[in-house]
Parts: sequence; C-alpha cells; structure tokens
Amino acid sequence: MVRENEIRQGEIAVDAPAPTDAGLVFIGTIRTPWVSRLMAPRQGRADGPICRIEIFPLWREALAGIEQFERLEVLYWLHLSRRDLVRQSPANDGSARGTFALRSPVRPNPIGTSIVTLVGVEGSILLVRGLDCLDGTPLLDLKPDRALFNPIAPPQPGDFEVG
Repeated sequence: MVRENEIRQGEIAVDAPAPTDAGLVFIGTIRTPWVSRLMAPRQGRADGPICRIEIFPLWREALAGIEQFERLEVLYWLHLSRRDLVRQSPANDGSARGTFALRSPVRPNPIGTSIVTLVGVEGSILLVRGLDCLDGTPLLDLKPDRALFNPIAPPQPGDFEVG
C-alpha cells in the first residue's frame, strides 16, 4: 500500500538543492475525483472517469482547433510530490530502481504526463479521460498526441547520426 512520504526498504533520498525558477507558467487547473495519492490510480485509463482541464482565460484562444484531435498529451506539475528520492521501490518489495527508470510522481522536477482522450470542449474547459493526477493539479501544457502526426519531411542525410 502507498503511504504519503514514506521511505521504503531499498529507497535512497538525497538533500535536493533548492528549486530555481525555470520560468514555467501554469495555464490552467486539472479537476479530477482524487484528492490523495492513496486514492489516485497508478496510471490513467482510457475508460477512467471524465476529468476537467480548466484553461485560464488568458490562454483560452490557444484552444482554437483542439477539438479536431481525439488524443492530447497533457503535461502537469505534480505540486504535492516529494523531490528527493534517487532510488525508489514502487512494489515495496525491497528492490529499488533509479527514479529515471520509473514513471513515479516522485522526481527532481515533478512533471507528469498523460495521453488523454478528448471527450468534449465546453468553452475553456476540456473534458477528458485518462488522467491519474490529483484534483487541483497545475497544468503546464497541452499538445496533440505526437503519434497522430506524420513526419513533416522524409529523412535527410545526417538525421540519425550521433555526434
């Protein structure tokens, strides 16, 4: 069972440096049924509850044309997550992996992502399925799911060279 802010066997926490301002701007708020990490699903589900993404008025015009996409990538700030674990034991079985090998919300920069299904648009509110974040989570960005796009141009010489 998940407990808030526990250190499990095999996990390692560090004294993380103080955050600096990267200039991020929240563009809205996400509304879900979950108020605690203990209640939230581990991953969003396509058949999950309809959640609301409320876009702040300043950014409403940025939604123009969004209804043509069935799936969106949602980026959000996991504002209640701890930021100090470098090794985590998600199964709580004593084995641990590095934070960057997991999709855990506990990260140095707690940015969450979900691919959601767009159910509807009501003014500056998007109705979606597939989220797994807590109610009140700050929204960082929205993008059409990149899997919906074809490359703009055919591959060019040097595209895949590593230098």
